[in-house]
Amino acid sequence: MLLTIRHNFTLDFSTRTYVMGVLNVTPDSFSDGGVNFSPDKAVQRALKMVEDGADIIDIGGESTRPGAEPLAAGEELGRVIPVIKEIRKQSSVPISIDTYKASVALSALDEGADIVNDISGLRADPVMARAVAGRGAAVVLMHMKGTPKDMQKDVHYEALIPEILDCLRESIRMAADAGTAPERIIVDPGIGFGKSYDQNLEILKNLQMFQGLGKPVLAGVSRKAFIGRILGGAPPSDRLEGTLAAVAISVLNGANIVRVHDVKEAAKAVKVADAIKRQRVQEIF
Repeated sequence: MLLTIRHNFTLDFSTRTYVMGVLNVTPDSFSDGGVNFSPDKAVQRALKMVEDGADIIDIGGESTRPGAEPLAAGEELGRVIPVIKEIRKQSSVPISIDTYKASVALSALDEGADIVNDISGLRADPVMARAVAGRGAAVVLMHMKGTPKDMQKDVHYEALIPEILDCLRESIRMAADAGTAPERIIVDPGIGFGKSYDQNLEILKNLQMFQGLGKPVLAGVSRKAFIGRILGGAPPSDRLEGTLAAVAISVLNGANIVRVHDVKEAAKAVKVADAIKRQRVQEIF
């Protein structure tokens, strides 16, 4: 399975799992809000993640933690565009813009981003599907029930996995109808977005089912609340080991891309999980 993104860059998922590094340019994200809020710090962090093994940098200017209020597009643009421009000057790493607003996506793509990571699966902005297709960008279609502000208020599903699959199929159809090529689409079941503790575990346990959509699968488990609960209430800053366990399980259960904050550690965990999954003998450094 291949993913083709802009600038003639292709990810070959038959060979390995890819690592997406999280870069939150926000003052209030649940796990690292404020750490990389200044453009200079954000760029330095991005380049360090590339050095540590990130294959993609995912840049977000609006917190999507549970209960988060929406952010004006102008403010979001002011946070992410300077960072995207400077990273692109210094690195050829594929850049993903984490937004559900078409205006932000278009500006980011024009400044050098390659992928749009839309937590709404193209549903929040009626122009987004056409915007992505018009720029020839790749797109991550995530499942979310509701919005970040209210997504944890109603997490009832009659049939969890089938309902998520149906929603993702509809998002794929929307992308395709707008003109996005099949090889530019990624799916994400949306762990932590409108799901309960048990539902998050069910998704990870059955991640292989999402391969049936015929698209690369992205798993975003890094520092999520379900890990903190398993670890007895550990805060986001103390969820590294739990995250690495969830990352390894995600790889074994079918993830093609893992989205993480701690790139250096996760890249090593992915390498080991890949070797086990693919039964390869690798040189030990």
